[in-house]
Amino acid sequence: MRNNIVHPGADELTYEIREIVAVGERMQKMGVPIRWENIGDPVAKGQVVPEWIKEIVADLVANDNSSYGYSPTRGVFATREFLAGMRNAEGGAQITPDDILFFNGLGDAIQTSFLYLHPRSRILGPNPAYPTYSSAEGAHADARHLTYRLLPEKGWQPDLADIRNKVQYNPEISGILIINPDNPTGVVYTRETLEGIVAIAREFDLFVMSDEIYANIVYGGDMVPLSQVVGDVPGIAFKGLSKEVPWPGARCGWIEVYNKERDPTFARYMKTLVDAKMLEVCSTTLPQKALPRIMSDERYAPHLREVADEYARKAYVFAEVFQDVDSVIANKPQGAFYASVVFKDGALHSRQTLPIQDEQVRSYVEELTPGIPDDKRFVYYLMAATGITVVPLSGMNSDLVGFRITLLEPDIVVFGAVLETLRNAIEHYIASA
Repeated sequence: MRNNIVHPGADELTYEIREIVAVGERMQKMGVPIRWENIGDPVAKGQVVPEWIKEIVADLVANDNSSYGYSPTRGVFATREFLAGMRNAEGGAQITPDDILFFNGLGDAIQTSFLYLHPRSRILGPNPAYPTYSSAEGAHADARHLTYRLLPEKGWQPDLADIRNKVQYNPEISGILIINPDNPTGVVYTRETLEGIVAIAREFDLFVMSDEIYANIVYGGDMVPLSQVVGDVPGIAFKGLSKEVPWPGARCGWIEVYNKERDPTFARYMKTLVDAKMLEVCSTTLPQKALPRIMSDERYAPHLREVADEYARKAYVFAEVFQDVDSVIANKPQGAFYASVVFKDGALHSRQTLPIQDEQVRSYVEELTPGIPDDKRFVYYLMAATGITVVPLSGMNSDLVGFRITLLEPDIVVFGAVLETLRNAIEHYIASA
């Protein structure tokens, strides 16, 4: 090309959760029976949307012609009014329908939010990171995503001292990102932690982003939304339907904006997001129309309890299986449907292997593994030897050595068997060299 047309931050766009699929598919073609435990899609793993929710959607499709049309730029007013009323009834920061902006899924909200930040403004996020955030922030800044530590030895709670230190000595940081409940660790931030983060943001004149897509899938700890602790600090909460209904294919996400009137620069940034959405015209109408009917239905709260109870049982099984594996830290998850396992210092090295019977598969793994992070190396051997596909934490912008697994397998007996196989593979791998 006459000119370089590649965005300077293009190399920061990585998504290990799906990139590992290409390796798994290659192994599948060689005869390895793959178990996909890497992608957080409840529907793909067999979770069934309740019939009454399907009936609501079907009724809108059949009888509400407006569900086929454009919505207002910010989103359907009645839906935003419903959400604002629900949020305000909980206390904490108060919002109006104009403080809510709909997107085509949370991915759209994340990409747009980072795209229209000032190029020299950085957002400090958790480590391990969710790749959509770390990639969007890194690409926006043309630099590696800035992170604070989540501490596996303290149940994955954030390191407040590390946050404060990073903010104090990186003046380009303009905001702090929270993912609560967290993906990939399953931790639910304590109120004390959240208040500490907000206090740092207030002290250094920052705003706070809080991804709360899993807010209604909590089975340990207390889920405290940002709205309850944000006080007078500007903030954004990311919300959506994809996980709890579950309806990921709806691509229905939204942000709730707190205290935008308290800072003119933050208010101008929020106006930029609305202006950007105006250029796109609007977000998908049908799920917005369905949202109030689903969430106000008397069957919704029991549905959420049933979903949370299912993951609570699996979290218990996870903790039981890994509790006495000396080489790892495996904290019992408290929310969302993920758990992370961290190898202790020195547990992994580049000479360890697992037995792989098929010569073609073994050769393929040996081609892939030279020079890669130790946890990714383990993940490739695990996949080839057992078919279990997980995500290395090194692929989640982390210096920790470990992996993420989902709790989505619907059959708890099968889930337990998968974990036992994983545990045995870890012990065999550690002892192999």
